[in-house]
Formats: sequence, structure tokens, C-alpha cells
Amino acid sequence: MLFHDPILSLHSDQHEGVTTTTRERTRIHGKFLYQGDTKLWIRGVTYGTFRPNIAGDQFPSAAIVAEDFSRMSAHGFNAVRTYTVPPLWLLELALQHDLLVMVGLPWEQHITFLDDHTRASSIEEGIRQNIRNCAGHPAILGYAVGNEIPSPIVRWHGQQRVEQFLERLYGIVKAEDPEGLVTYVNYPTTEYLQLPFLDFVCFNVYLESEQTLNPYLARLQNIANERPLVLAEIGLDSMRQGEETQAEVLEWQIRAVGAAGGAGAFIFAWTDEWYRGGFEIEDWDFGLTNRSRDAKPALGAVKQAFQEFPISSSPAWPRISVVVCSYNGSRTIRDCLESLQQLDYPDYEVIIVNDGSTDNTESIAQEYPFRIISTANQGLSNARNTGLDAATGEIIAYTDDDAYADPHWLTYLAHMFLTTSHAAVGGPNLPPKDDGWVAECVAHAPGGPIHVLLNDQLAEHIPGCNMAFRKHCLASIGGFDPQYRAAGDDVDICWRLQDKGWTIGFHATAQVWHHRRNSILTYWKQQRGYGRAEAMLEQKWPRKYNVAGHVSWEGRLYGKGTAHAGLGKTNRVYQGVWGNAPFQLMYQANPSMALTILSMPEWNVAIVALACLSLGGFMWSPLLLAVPLFLAAIGTTIFLALRRARQSSFETPQTSYHRLRSQLVTAGLHILQPIARLTGRFCSGLTPWRTKGTTRWILPCTQIFTAWSETWESLPTRLERLEGTMLEQRLAVYRGGDYDQWDLQVKSGVWGGSRLQMVIEEHGAQKQLIRCRTWPTFSKVGLAFAATLGLLGFFALADQAWVVGTILTTSSLLLGWQAQQEYSSSVLAVQNGLKATVELDMIKETVSQQQETLFTEPAAVLD
Repeated sequence: MLFHDPILSLHSDQHEGVTTTTRERTRIHGKFLYQGDTKLWIRGVTYGTFRPNIAGDQFPSAAIVAEDFSRMSAHGFNAVRTYTVPPLWLLELALQHDLLVMVGLPWEQHITFLDDHTRASSIEEGIRQNIRNCAGHPAILGYAVGNEIPSPIVRWHGQQRVEQFLERLYGIVKAEDPEGLVTYVNYPTTEYLQLPFLDFVCFNVYLESEQTLNPYLARLQNIANERPLVLAEIGLDSMRQGEETQAEVLEWQIRAVGAAGGAGAFIFAWTDEWYRGGFEIEDWDFGLTNRSRDAKPALGAVKQAFQEFPISSSPAWPRISVVVCSYNGSRTIRDCLESLQQLDYPDYEVIIVNDGSTDNTESIAQEYPFRIISTANQGLSNARNTGLDAATGEIIAYTDDDAYADPHWLTYLAHMFLTTSHAAVGGPNLPPKDDGWVAECVAHAPGGPIHVLLNDQLAEHIPGCNMAFRKHCLASIGGFDPQYRAAGDDVDICWRLQDKGWTIGFHATAQVWHHRRNSILTYWKQQRGYGRAEAMLEQKWPRKYNVAGHVSWEGRLYGKGTAHAGLGKTNRVYQGVWGNAPFQLMYQANPSMALTILSMPEWNVAIVALACLSLGGFMWSPLLLAVPLFLAAIGTTIFLALRRARQSSFETPQTSYHRLRSQLVTAGLHILQPIARLTGRFCSGLTPWRTKGTTRWILPCTQIFTAWSETWESLPTRLERLEGTMLEQRLAVYRGGDYDQWDLQVKSGVWGGSRLQMVIEEHGAQKQLIRCRTWPTFSKVGLAFAATLGLLGFFALADQAWVVGTILTTSSLLLGWQAQQEYSSSVLAVQNGLKATVELDMIKETVSQQQETLFTEPAAVLD
């Protein structure tokens, strides 16, 4: 029975003539729960399970429940978690006492429930009937379709089958109560379950150390991703630990959940009375009250902690300057400024930098009580530096004019600055749900603003729409680099801070909402601009890029459109011996080499090459053999794009037609994005499309160079310095591994390079003779490709296909020439680098001896 009437009377034996009141259903918005426009923090407690009475009722009498609910409400609780479906009179009592109920849907999850089809069907039908008994009631917070399926059962059935079964239960609940929220209560032993369909994420966690709980909460936030995280059980046994310890631990656990951005928590449990498996449990006392309902010290401690949830006020809140830079942002800046006006933070200012806008951005900004600085158009980095110079806060928080902030955005950022030494802190940026279906497709496409995490709390990169800095740290490195006018500035600033030895923090609920592009054309322009920014970054940070011109992130990328699909290695779950690990983690395997190649923008160059060979078949028929390869390459690209699009979860309610339309457009964006990036890279000269040739020809054989030094240094130090000088020349330099006989490998392009080995002769009195041996290394794929083109050209010429033969032969020779040039460049780089390191030795010796005579023999001899 659905409760859609605003006023509804319910009747029961215990509870006659109770009248409901209207209440908006709980909804999800980003990583938080809401009732209407008000954010809902779950301050909850678990209730039950209790010994059934003679009639089979699984709850105490209405009088006892009413007394319990009254005391809960008086102590600041606003939610109750039950493990069985409550009767309607209990829901009415909850509504009277302003309590929400998270309804547990019990079923036989502790047995091998999927081995018997009849049992599985019975579970599904039981869930359906239970939902019908209470669907739509305004006291319902949500439904839990399961609670801690034992890890041996999951291991027995297999991860995927359990996930699919839970998704079926989710669908049943949604069919019976479409507006009801659905979750599954997981626990660390099966945290690897992938359940992206859930509305919010729940975990039972019993960790009694702050040093253990805090990082685990950060991990759970990243597992929850863009959904709210609720701790469905936290607690401590007062029988073993003592009532005072129970109070102390519960207090800091609640504070930890709030600081980590949790949407709330349920304390286990209201009373020590606990019935399970047909028995009264008498050797554990987890209750806030004892079996006689007398309060323990924990009840008062929990009340105090929940009153200050999520984060207690602090007299030391730092002043924060929020900087918004805008160039013609009139379409979205109003939403941004409205959100900044509603921030729940005690001490902040907003500075709007109008970077030469030609629309009505400035007039819109003037409607708000914020400081406005108008300048000529100088680009994004200069605008951000203008905001930095004008800021009066010790923290500078940046967001974009097409983003709007969560009310507690600054609170979470500030709390992390207060509790860590990070130089910068960032958070997620989520796409709004009301931007239209094209924007939603763009949100699921690659290339969006994402964060890169080294671990659950430490970031390698935070996007520019949500980043904050200690002002003195930002100022000490000179602010943002002005050369980045539209993109790339956030990547550059993160790398510069980390080069200084500072760290960047990440808080999963310091969130902003960031509008995505709402047309394919603007998406193309954005991605092409990102390609140009990558080229600029590679010029400045060559060591961050591999030989193909792709950034080598050390951390993991988070965001929609980043997941690989198909042809990848299977993720592995750490289960421990015999499946006994208490924390069973999923480790995401690196994508296979095939998938990496297929995901590279340069894969499109290979497709074009195959297309050219296929077209050449009209002039020389043997080249028609390239047609199936071309078709296979195109087919694989389309297949992967469609597969990734199919894995996207579109939140906008859609018919089958609209869903198919969204998937096809998203697939097209997956194909379009690398082409746009490649266009930007090519136009800006990103490796390998940048010429790094040399006019000298060096024979591809072993070369030995020597250099004399009057200053002693260890072999590793000299190699590090040599490596640094070559990185400054924008070359790709790789270190040899544990089993390699070479020390460094130098590449100036895709096709050719050299390897280096160094030895130092000791000549006494701090004098050293440095010997370097280099030998060539060429791309096996490149050599094979060049040889193939050469053979095809030879046969084409022999077959009198003069045009095709000439093109193929010339292409083969050009590839060989390019490889040789790249090899020669790398050898010259080694020579110049070795000379530069010795000259640095001379400078240091000159300073230390204060103009004394330096050498009794030549300072540096290069052969």
C-alpha cells in the first residue's frame, strides 16, 4: 500500500487513530542526503533485533517503543535503523517523534542462497511483499536490501553473481517504491563488491583506533565515489572495554565520521537487549542503555558529538579568500555566486576577477556583495595571480565561473588545512543533473576535469575548479605560470608544489558542482585546447611525459570517462589464505598493453596509415590486404567506445530510445576525444610531433666518452646530475632496472635513442676519470614497420607500380632517417650533459678555493 495522500490515518491493535503528517521524502544530492532543500545529517541508532513475542511481533510493545523513541529524539537522534520490516504503527511512532527509519529487508543471506533457484525466487518475492507493506511512508529513510553477506558465501557464489542478485533486489524495491532510497550494508571483508546502482553507500565498521579509522573512512569515501557514505554501524562493547571507554570511543568515532565527510552514522545499539539466531545475546553489551533502559555514559557523549556533527566549530578557523576568475562567463556565473553567498563558513571573502569579459559578466557580479577586480584579458593564470595578490585570507580557494559550491565546501577544506601540513587541498567536482542530456553524455566521456590520487588522502593532481592553497606556499613559488592562458595551469601548479617537497591533500566531500560542455562543438574545442596545454606542459615538464608524449601519472585517475573497458586485465581481490582476510581489498590491474595502445590518441594515426594503405590497393592490388586490418582497427575502436558508453550510468530518467541515444552520443565522444587531443598536440608540437633533430650524423655503434674531474663525486650522484641535464633538454630519460647492465636510456623521439653505462676511475686527491659508453637502441616496432614499407615498396617497384612503390620506399627511408637522427640527438645529449656536469664541478671548485689555481692538467677532456 502506497502512502501518497497528504493526510492518512492508520489503525492497529496497539495504536488507534494515529494521524500522519506530511514530510518530503529523503533524496540524494551529490555526496549528501537532503529533505527538501535542507541537508540531512544522519544521527542514528540501531534498534533490535528483539525476541519475538507470542504473536510473532519482532519489536517491543508500542508503549516501550514510544518511550524509546521519545528518549532518542530528546537525545538528538533523528534516525533509527531496524533489521526487520517494522509494522505501520512503529513507522507512525517514528513520524510522531521526528525519526526516520532505515528499513532492513531480512532474508537468508547466511546460506548459499543462489544454489537453489526456488530459494532465490522466494527471497525476491519476500522482498516485494515487505516493500508493499510500507512503501511510500514518510517516515522511511530508505531500504537496506542486505546486511553483511558473509565473505565465504560471496566467495562461494562468486563476486559477479552476488552483485547481480543485489541489483535484482534493488530493482524490485524501486519498482514498488520508486522514490525510496536503496542501499546495501557492506563491511570490510567484502568491500570489493561493485554496487554502483545503489543510491547511497553503507558500511558497518568496528575500528577502535583513530589512526586506523581515519584513513579507512577516506578509503570508503573513494569507494562511494559520488554517492553519500553512511556508517550503518559503529560501536563498542562496554562489557569488555568499560562504559567510560565506550563513551570516549564513540565520541571520537562520530567526530571522525563527520570530519571525513560522512553523511551520518548509526550507533550500534540503543539497548544491550539483543536477540539473534534464536538466542538472547548476553555476553556483549553494545547498547547506549542497558537491558533495563538505564542510560550509560555513552548516551550523553553521543548526544554531544551529534550536536556538533559534522564538524565542531573552532575558534581557529582560518580566513579564506575565494577567487573566481571569469572571461565571458555570464551564462553560468550567477549560479556560482549564489552558492558562494550561501557558504556555511564563518570567515571568508569572495574576489571576482573579471578578465576582460565582453558580455555582462561584470554587471551580474555587481549584484552580489563581493569584491570585483576588472582587468584587460590576460588569461586564466594571470587572473588567478591577480586574485592571489588581492586576497587577505591565509587560504586561497579557487573555483570556476561555471561551477557552484556545496554549502560546506570551505568547512571541509579548512578542516583539512587545520589538521594536516598540506600546501594545497582539493575535492571532487560533480556534474549537475539538470544540464541536459548532451552535458550528461559529456560527463561520461573522457577528458573531463578529474583528480589523481596517490592514495585515499593524498593527491597528485587536483583540478582548477576546486583547489585551495596556503597563501604563503602559493606565493613562494611565484603563483601561477602566466603562459597557461586557458588550461594546464592547475597541473603545472601541482607539480611545482610537489617539486618543493610539499604535499596535496584531497577531501572527498569538499565538493563543487561543475557544468560540463553542453554541445559536441564546445566539447571538441575544449579537448583541442587541452591538447595544446599538454604540449606546453611537456615542454616545461619533459620528465613527466613518456617518449610518446603522454603524461605518466603516478597515481590513479578518478572521474567518469576514465574507466577502461574490455581487453583489460582482470581486477584481483586480496582475500587472504582460505578467504580469511578481515579486509578484502580489490586491486585494479593496470590495463593491458593492447588496451593502452587502443586508448592512445596516436592510435588514430595508425588507423589513417592503414586507410592510406587500403586506398593504395586501387593502384597496386596486394595492398588490398590492408583493408581487413583497417576494418578490424575501426571495428575495435567502435566496439570499445560502445562498451564504455554502455557501462555509463545515466541518471536522467529515460525511455529505451533516449537511453540508446545517450549511449551512442557518448560512444561518439569516446572516439572524438582522442582525435581532438591529437589535433591540439600536433598543432602545438607535442612529442613525438616536435622536431628534436641534429645536423650531425653519428654512426650507430658503440661510442665511448671520457671526462676528467678534479672534484670527487659518487657514481649515483654523477648519473643523477647527468640525468637532470638531459631532462632539461626535453629528452625522455629512463633509469635502468635491477637486472639491466645499462644505467640510463635516452630517447629524443619514438623511433630511436641510446643506452648509457658509466664507470669512474679513481686517481687519488679527489681526481676522477669518468667514462661513458653509449650504444644505439631502436624501436622494434618502428624498424619492423620501416622494413615492411621498404619490402612493399620494393615489390611494388618490381611490379611496375611506380607511384605506390616510390611512396612506400620513400616512407621507409624517411622513417629510417628519423630513427637515425633521434639516435644521434640522444648521443649528443649525453656528450653535452657529461660536459655540463664537469663544468659544474669546476664552478663549485672555484668558489670553494676562492680564485686559487684549479688544475694541473686539463679540466675536462672530451674525446
